[in-house]
Amino acid sequence: MNRDSFDYLFVVATRELRTVARTPALLALAAAFTVSIVGVAWAGTGGGGGFVPLTLDLLTFVEVLVPLLAFAFGYRTVVEDRLTGELDVLRTYDVSRIAYVGGVYVGRGVALVATVVLALVLGGALVPLLTADVPTFLAINTAADSALRFVRFVVLAAAFTLVALAATLAVSAAARTVRTAFALAAVLAALFVLGIDTTLLAGLAAGVVPAEGIAGLLALSPNSAFRGLVLSSAVGVVGGAEVTAGSPLWNVIGFLVWWVGSLGIAVWRVWPAVEDVTN
Repeated sequence: MNRDSFDYLFVVATRELRTVARTPALLALAAAFTVSIVGVAWAGTGGGGGFVPLTLDLLTFVEVLVPLLAFAFGYRTVVEDRLTGELDVLRTYDVSRIAYVGGVYVGRGVALVATVVLALVLGGALVPLLTADVPTFLAINTAADSALRFVRFVVLAAAFTLVALAATLAVSAAARTVRTAFALAAVLAALFVLGIDTTLLAGLAAGVVPAEGIAGLLALSPNSAFRGLVLSSAVGVVGGAEVTAGSPLWNVIGFLVWWVGSLGIAVWRVWPAVEDVTN
Protein backbone atom coordinates (compact mmCIF):
# COMPACT_ATOMS: atom_id res chain seq x y z
CA MET A 1 0.00 0.00 0.00
CA ASN A 2 1.27 3.49 -0.88
CA ARG A 3 0.90 6.65 1.15
CA ASP A 4 -2.37 7.60 -0.57
CA SER A 5 -3.85 4.21 0.30
CA PHE A 6 -2.99 4.70 3.97
CA ASP A 7 -4.55 8.18 3.84
CA TYR A 8 -7.75 6.76 2.35
CA LEU A 9 -7.77 3.98 4.94
CA PHE A 10 -7.49 6.54 7.72
CA VAL A 11 -10.32 8.64 6.25
CA VAL A 12 -12.63 5.64 5.94
CA ALA A 13 -11.75 4.45 9.45
CA THR A 14 -12.50 7.91 10.86
CA ARG A 15 -15.83 7.95 9.06
CA GLU A 16 -16.74 4.55 10.54
CA LEU A 17 -15.88 5.70 14.05
CA ARG A 18 -18.08 8.77 13.62
CA THR A 19 -20.89 6.61 12.26
CA VAL A 20 -20.76 4.33 15.29
CA ALA A 21 -20.68 7.33 17.64
CA ARG A 22 -23.78 8.78 15.92
CA THR A 23 -25.80 5.54 15.87
CA PRO A 24 -27.94 5.28 19.03
CA ALA A 25 -28.73 1.61 18.44
CA LEU A 26 -25.05 0.64 18.41
CA LEU A 27 -24.33 2.76 21.48
CA ALA A 28 -27.25 1.11 23.27
CA LEU A 29 -25.95 -2.35 22.36
CA ALA A 30 -22.47 -1.43 23.60
CA ALA A 31 -23.95 -0.17 26.87
CA ALA A 32 -26.09 -3.30 27.27
CA PHE A 33 -23.04 -5.51 26.67
CA THR A 34 -21.04 -3.58 29.26
CA VAL A 35 -23.85 -3.77 31.83
CA SER A 36 -24.22 -7.52 31.21
CA ILE A 37 -20.51 -8.22 31.67
CA VAL A 38 -20.22 -6.05 34.77
CA GLY A 39 -23.39 -7.62 36.17
CA VAL A 40 -21.99 -11.13 35.77
CA ALA A 41 -18.68 -10.00 37.22
CA TRP A 42 -20.43 -8.46 40.22
CA ALA A 43 -22.39 -11.64 40.90
CA GLY A 44 -19.38 -13.88 40.30
CA THR A 45 -16.81 -12.01 42.35
CA GLY A 46 -19.41 -11.36 45.01
CA GLY A 47 -19.81 -15.12 45.31
CA GLY A 48 -16.19 -16.22 45.09
CA GLY A 49 -13.62 -13.64 44.15
CA GLY A 50 -10.54 -14.06 42.03
CA PHE A 51 -9.53 -13.46 38.43
CA VAL A 52 -9.60 -17.09 37.30
CA PRO A 53 -13.12 -17.73 38.66
CA LEU A 54 -14.19 -14.49 36.97
CA THR A 55 -12.69 -15.68 33.67
CA LEU A 56 -14.65 -18.91 33.91
CA ASP A 57 -17.80 -16.98 34.80
CA LEU A 58 -17.44 -14.70 31.78
CA LEU A 59 -16.18 -17.20 29.21
CA THR A 60 -19.56 -18.45 28.01
CA PHE A 61 -21.04 -14.96 28.01
CA VAL A 62 -18.20 -13.66 25.86
CA GLU A 63 -18.47 -16.64 23.50
CA VAL A 64 -22.14 -15.88 22.87
CA LEU A 65 -22.37 -12.10 23.17
CA VAL A 66 -19.22 -11.00 21.32
CA PRO A 67 -20.19 -12.58 17.96
CA LEU A 68 -23.70 -11.13 18.23
CA LEU A 69 -22.26 -7.70 19.04
CA ALA A 70 -19.79 -7.95 16.14
CA PHE A 71 -22.51 -8.91 13.70
CA ALA A 72 -24.69 -6.00 14.84
CA PHE A 73 -21.77 -3.59 14.38
CA GLY A 74 -20.72 -4.88 10.98
CA TYR A 75 -23.40 -6.54 8.88
CA ARG A 76 -24.71 -3.33 7.26
CA THR A 77 -21.40 -1.56 6.66
CA VAL A 78 -20.38 -2.50 3.12
CA VAL A 79 -23.79 -3.37 1.74
CA GLU A 80 -25.22 -0.04 2.88
CA ASP A 81 -22.39 1.87 1.20
CA ARG A 82 -23.12 -0.10 -1.97
CA LEU A 83 -26.85 0.68 -1.90
CA THR A 84 -26.39 4.39 -1.18
CA GLY A 85 -23.80 4.79 -3.95
CA GLU A 86 -20.99 5.57 -1.51
CA LEU A 87 -18.81 2.85 -3.01
CA ASP A 88 -19.16 4.35 -6.49
CA VAL A 89 -18.12 7.75 -5.15
CA LEU A 90 -15.09 6.28 -3.37
CA ARG A 91 -13.98 4.50 -6.52
CA THR A 92 -13.86 7.82 -8.40
CA TYR A 93 -11.12 8.83 -5.96
CA ASP A 94 -9.13 5.73 -6.87
CA VAL A 95 -9.57 4.18 -3.42
CA SER A 96 -8.28 0.61 -3.50
CA ARG A 97 -10.35 -2.28 -2.25
CA ILE A 98 -7.77 -3.00 0.46
CA ALA A 99 -7.82 0.61 1.65
CA TYR A 100 -11.62 0.69 1.81
CA VAL A 101 -12.08 -2.67 3.54
CA GLY A 102 -9.13 -1.94 5.81
CA GLY A 103 -10.62 1.41 6.79
CA VAL A 104 -14.03 -0.08 7.53
CA TYR A 105 -12.41 -2.88 9.51
CA VAL A 106 -10.13 -0.60 11.51
CA GLY A 107 -12.88 1.91 12.29
CA ARG A 108 -15.47 -0.62 13.36
CA GLY A 109 -12.80 -2.76 15.02
CA VAL A 110 -11.55 0.09 17.21
CA ALA A 111 -15.09 0.83 18.40
CA LEU A 112 -15.92 -2.83 18.96
CA VAL A 113 -12.69 -3.85 20.69
CA ALA A 114 -12.86 -0.75 22.89
CA THR A 115 -16.35 -1.79 23.98
CA VAL A 116 -15.33 -5.37 24.76
CA VAL A 117 -12.08 -4.47 26.50
CA LEU A 118 -13.67 -1.69 28.57
CA ALA A 119 -16.46 -3.99 29.73
CA LEU A 120 -14.02 -6.74 30.73
CA VAL A 121 -11.65 -4.32 32.45
CA LEU A 122 -14.54 -2.88 34.45
CA GLY A 123 -15.54 -6.41 35.40
CA GLY A 124 -11.98 -7.28 36.38
CA ALA A 125 -11.69 -4.12 38.47
CA LEU A 126 -14.37 -5.54 40.78
CA VAL A 127 -12.21 -8.49 41.82
CA PRO A 128 -10.10 -6.62 44.42
CA LEU A 129 -13.22 -4.89 45.74
CA LEU A 130 -15.50 -7.87 46.32
CA THR A 131 -14.79 -10.86 48.53
CA ALA A 132 -16.74 -13.72 49.98
CA ASP A 133 -15.95 -16.82 51.98
CA VAL A 134 -17.94 -19.33 49.92
CA PRO A 135 -18.06 -19.27 46.10
CA THR A 136 -21.66 -19.59 44.93
CA PHE A 137 -21.84 -18.43 41.32
CA LEU A 138 -21.14 -20.40 38.11
CA ALA A 139 -17.42 -21.07 38.52
CA ILE A 140 -16.00 -22.72 41.63
CA ASN A 141 -12.35 -23.68 41.48
CA THR A 142 -9.08 -23.61 43.38
CA ALA A 143 -6.88 -22.41 40.54
CA ALA A 144 -3.79 -20.34 41.15
CA ASP A 145 -5.09 -16.81 40.69
CA SER A 146 -3.36 -13.98 38.91
CA ALA A 147 -4.32 -10.68 37.28
CA LEU A 148 -2.00 -11.65 34.42
CA ARG A 149 -4.29 -14.57 33.59
CA PHE A 150 -7.23 -12.19 33.32
CA VAL A 151 -5.18 -9.89 31.06
CA ARG A 152 -4.60 -12.88 28.77
CA PHE A 153 -8.35 -13.48 28.72
CA VAL A 154 -8.99 -9.85 27.75
CA VAL A 155 -6.41 -10.03 24.94
CA LEU A 156 -7.90 -13.26 23.61
CA ALA A 157 -11.40 -11.76 23.80
CA ALA A 158 -10.18 -8.80 21.74
CA ALA A 159 -8.71 -11.19 19.14
CA PHE A 160 -11.96 -13.18 19.08
CA THR A 161 -13.85 -9.92 18.53
CA LEU A 162 -11.69 -9.02 15.54
CA VAL A 163 -12.19 -12.47 14.00
CA ALA A 164 -15.97 -12.19 14.39
CA LEU A 165 -15.94 -8.71 12.86
CA ALA A 166 -13.83 -9.88 9.90
CA ALA A 167 -16.34 -12.67 9.20
CA THR A 168 -19.17 -10.16 9.38
CA LEU A 169 -17.49 -7.83 6.90
CA ALA A 170 -17.11 -10.75 4.49
CA VAL A 171 -20.87 -11.32 4.72
CA SER A 172 -21.61 -7.63 4.23
CA ALA A 173 -19.31 -7.43 1.20
CA ALA A 174 -20.84 -10.53 -0.38
CA ALA A 175 -24.47 -9.45 0.11
CA ARG A 176 -26.30 -7.21 -2.32
CA THR A 177 -29.21 -6.18 -0.08
CA VAL A 178 -29.51 -5.38 3.62
CA ARG A 179 -32.03 -8.20 4.01
CA THR A 180 -29.58 -10.69 2.51
CA ALA A 181 -26.78 -9.37 4.71
CA PHE A 182 -28.97 -9.78 7.80
CA ALA A 183 -29.94 -13.33 6.83
CA LEU A 184 -26.34 -14.32 6.12
CA ALA A 185 -25.16 -12.69 9.36
CA ALA A 186 -27.85 -14.60 11.29
CA VAL A 187 -26.64 -17.88 9.78
CA LEU A 188 -23.04 -16.97 10.56
CA ALA A 189 -23.98 -16.10 14.15
CA ALA A 190 -25.66 -19.48 14.53
CA LEU A 191 -22.55 -21.20 13.15
CA PHE A 192 -20.30 -19.29 15.54
CA VAL A 193 -22.37 -19.85 18.65
CA LEU A 194 -23.76 -23.35 18.10
CA GLY A 195 -23.55 -24.74 14.60
CA ILE A 196 -19.94 -25.82 14.17
CA ASP A 197 -19.49 -27.11 17.73
CA THR A 198 -22.78 -29.02 17.63
CA THR A 199 -21.92 -30.60 14.29
CA LEU A 200 -18.52 -31.74 15.56
CA LEU A 201 -20.03 -33.22 18.72
CA ALA A 202 -22.72 -35.02 16.72
CA GLY A 203 -20.08 -36.36 14.33
CA LEU A 204 -17.93 -37.51 17.24
CA ALA A 205 -20.88 -39.26 18.90
CA ALA A 206 -21.84 -40.95 15.62
CA GLY A 207 -18.28 -42.09 14.98
CA VAL A 208 -18.01 -40.02 11.80
CA VAL A 209 -15.42 -37.67 13.33
CA PRO A 210 -12.30 -39.55 14.53
CA ALA A 211 -11.39 -38.88 18.15
CA GLU A 212 -7.69 -38.52 17.28
CA GLY A 213 -8.48 -35.66 14.90
CA ILE A 214 -10.81 -33.73 17.17
CA ALA A 215 -8.14 -31.24 18.29
CA GLY A 216 -7.63 -29.99 14.75
CA LEU A 217 -11.34 -30.04 13.93
CA LEU A 218 -12.19 -28.00 17.03
CA ALA A 219 -10.02 -25.22 15.60
CA LEU A 220 -12.50 -24.94 12.70
CA SER A 221 -14.88 -23.23 15.13
CA PRO A 222 -13.79 -19.75 16.23
CA ASN A 223 -15.70 -20.25 19.49
CA SER A 224 -13.94 -23.55 20.21
CA ALA A 225 -10.57 -22.06 19.30
CA PHE A 226 -11.20 -19.11 21.60
CA ARG A 227 -12.41 -21.35 24.42
CA GLY A 228 -9.39 -23.64 24.08
CA LEU A 229 -6.91 -20.75 24.14
CA VAL A 230 -8.60 -19.23 27.19
CA LEU A 231 -8.61 -22.52 29.09
CA SER A 232 -4.97 -23.27 28.27
CA SER A 233 -3.43 -19.82 28.74
CA ALA A 234 -5.80 -17.83 30.98
CA VAL A 235 -7.13 -20.59 33.26
CA GLY A 236 -4.42 -23.25 33.14
CA VAL A 237 -5.10 -25.29 36.27
CA VAL A 238 -8.33 -25.99 38.13
CA GLY A 239 -8.45 -28.12 41.24
CA GLY A 240 -4.84 -29.18 40.69
CA ALA A 241 -5.51 -30.52 37.18
CA GLU A 242 -4.35 -28.91 33.95
CA VAL A 243 -7.21 -27.63 31.79
CA THR A 244 -6.95 -27.77 28.00
CA ALA A 245 -9.36 -27.81 25.08
CA GLY A 246 -7.82 -28.87 21.82
CA SER A 247 -4.37 -27.93 20.62
CA PRO A 248 -3.20 -24.35 21.26
CA LEU A 249 -1.27 -24.37 17.98
CA TRP A 250 -4.27 -25.55 15.98
CA ASN A 251 -6.48 -23.03 17.78
CA VAL A 252 -4.16 -20.17 16.79
CA ILE A 253 -4.07 -21.44 13.20
CA GLY A 254 -7.87 -21.64 13.19
CA PHE A 255 -8.10 -18.04 14.35
CA LEU A 256 -5.68 -16.90 11.64
CA VAL A 257 -7.48 -18.82 8.89
CA TRP A 258 -10.83 -17.27 9.83
CA TRP A 259 -9.30 -13.80 10.12
CA VAL A 260 -7.24 -13.79 6.91
CA GLY A 261 -9.83 -15.72 4.93
CA SER A 262 -12.70 -13.46 5.97
CA LEU A 263 -10.82 -10.25 5.17
CA GLY A 264 -9.70 -11.77 1.87
CA ILE A 265 -13.32 -12.53 0.92
CA ALA A 266 -14.35 -9.01 1.91
CA VAL A 267 -11.66 -7.46 -0.31
CA TRP A 268 -12.51 -9.81 -3.18
CA ARG A 269 -16.27 -9.22 -3.06
CA VAL A 270 -16.47 -5.52 -2.21
CA TRP A 271 -16.34 -4.51 -5.89
CA PRO A 272 -14.95 -5.91 -9.16
CA ALA A 273 -11.27 -5.49 -9.86
CA VAL A 274 -10.38 -2.91 -12.49
CA GLU A 275 -9.50 -5.58 -15.02
CA ASP A 276 -12.92 -7.19 -14.57
CA VAL A 277 -14.64 -3.88 -15.34
CA THR A 278 -12.72 -3.26 -18.55
CA ASN A 279 -13.30 -6.74 -20.02
